[in-house]
Amino acid sequence: MQEIRPYLQADGGNITLVDIRDNIVSVQLEAIVWLCRKPMTLKNGVEATIKRHAPQILQVIEVDGILLTFKK
Repeated sequence: MQEIRPYLQADGGNITLVDIRDNIVSVQLEAIVWLCRKPMTLKNGVEATIKRHAPQILQVIEVDGILLTFKK
């Protein structure tokens, strides 16, 4: 998360780790980021970065939050 966070914060957003269970990571992304990026591109970038550091992770999913606007 520490590698991803500065890029998101540069666009006024953020990322929060919600849970890791059965090699699936759940994150919450703050919506301000969506003003500058396509949701799928952002999701893919976050997932690729997490998997690079933790190859055992099978999937990264976004969870609903007050500021979250991205849905699969």
